[in-house]
Amino acid sequence: MKATINNLTFDLSKPIDISIPLANTDKNPIAWYIEKPVIEPVRFGDWVGKVSEGSSTNFNNIFFNPHGHGTHTECLGHITKDFYSINQCLKQFFFIAELISIQPKAIGEDLVIIKEQVEEALKGKSPEAVILRTLPNTEEKKSKNYSHTNPPYLSEDTAIFLREIGVKHLLIDLPSVDREEDEGKLLAHKAFWSVKDVQNLNVDARMDCTITEMIFVDDAVADGIYLLNLQIASFENDASPSKPILYKI
Repeated sequence: MKATINNLTFDLSKPIDISIPLANTDKNPIAWYIEKPVIEPVRFGDWVGKVSEGSSTNFNNIFFNPHGHGTHTECLGHITKDFYSINQCLKQFFFIAELISIQPKAIGEDLVIIKEQVEEALKGKSPEAVILRTLPNTEEKKSKNYSHTNPPYLSEDTAIFLREIGVKHLLIDLPSVDREEDEGKLLAHKAFWSVKDVQNLNVDARMDCTITEMIFVDDAVADGIYLLNLQIASFENDASPSKPILYKI
């Protein structure tokens, strides 16, 4: 099965899943100082929603945090006083995307993705979506506890650059585009969404733009252009667990 967009033909029969599964095990990635997800059967007295314990169905509750427990997509409602839902902000789901790989630059005690690195990697392109794979690209990303580790992050200038060239969807294999402990400044989030006042949203804020964090792109997937299918669950929340899928030309 093939699809053609902007004179580019993509093979839809060979999806590349760049999401991280959510599981109630110690191998689940974690950020922001929370515990692992909980997936457990419903219990009503002696009744347990589990076929192996006598029920006719498996009937589980799931307790998780989209920001801290794996791949998720968020809208500007993540940082605003007023409520905005990812389910209302994201209305299109297919985009032309550019995958780039960057080794963050050491600046003091931090590792930072700076504007010049992204500008060089994009080579003048202005895609709808940018997928940023950080180097080194270790399997540890799929199960790492990021809390208190000061992971790499984007500089404010990098987020401004992406906004100014028209990138609407940013995907990254880190728990946040901002520094883990930044005194609540959230400079990259605000710059990318063009949010100047979180208390009273400015008219030019980018309502239809998203940030997806905690993805994983295998080394076998080469840098370059892809068709991105950005799938979310229909949560009326600032963020949703998501399943971004890539298709090669």
